[in-house]
Amino acid sequence: MARATGFPRADVENDFLRVRRRQVLARLAHRLRREPDDVNLILPLDDVVAALGRRGERSLGLQTIRLDSVVGTVDSRRDFDRYFRPMSGRSRQRWERLALAQARGEAVPPIDVYRVGDLHFVKDGHHRVSIAIAHGLETIDAYVTEVLTVVPARGIRRRGDLITKDYERMFRARVPLSTAQLAKIVVSDPWSYAELGEAVEAWGFRCMQHSGTFLDREKIAQRWFTEEYAPVVRMLREADLLGKRTEAEAYLVVAGERYRLIRTHEWTDEVIERLREERRLR
Repeated sequence: MARATGFPRADVENDFLRVRRRQVLARLAHRLRREPDDVNLILPLDDVVAALGRRGERSLGLQTIRLDSVVGTVDSRRDFDRYFRPMSGRSRQRWERLALAQARGEAVPPIDVYRVGDLHFVKDGHHRVSIAIAHGLETIDAYVTEVLTVVPARGIRRRGDLITKDYERMFRARVPLSTAQLAKIVVSDPWSYAELGEAVEAWGFRCMQHSGTFLDREKIAQRWFTEEYAPVVRMLREADLLGKRTEAEAYLVVAGERYRLIRTHEWTDEVIERLREERRLR
């Protein structure tokens, strides 16, 4: 932020214009770099919670939070971008009025935020966050309400990430594994969660046919992971068939190839050798 001139009103007017200019330049740079359209868009709380699945909420009281963790909003309006730079001149009057009050030494009340994982979403105080960031501050006082979710918020940085989280949430409902087991199921393409869910359910159906007994989702998930997934991943690693994929991605690929090549759902040394040979010939 520019050095104060001694004229507070002129200073805050210049501050707002400077922040707006940065927002415009950031949008231009975004287009020139051909980044995804949602990189600079503020995250809406409702969309994030819908993708992750709400389990409940609890009040954490007054806390000091990092400004770089404030990434979203409860408000349906979009007056600010992902970094709380004003998107237009519509918020100018209020922005400058609050900034002027702060420059004159008036007390700044805490903002109100919702916390999801390590991310914060503003309920009240958007302009105060914008001004604080513009002034180079690193923290701000806030009344925090934590939202508990089914799927962790880890990895969310833009709206496009919510698609992956939504598919992950549905996969968790279809395949109720433990937290430790779920941590081993990582894919980069959201659709892979749907494909893997289908594969597990198909495996469970064959398992019930073979045993002649009904198994609920929890039992199918546990048996699939211990009897199918973990042993197969171990065999693929030993046979050097993982490649650059994650374990789950490699499992999906070779499981499909196994059936295409040999028309079997069994795993044997012969199957692994055929898959290795197929990979060598490509």
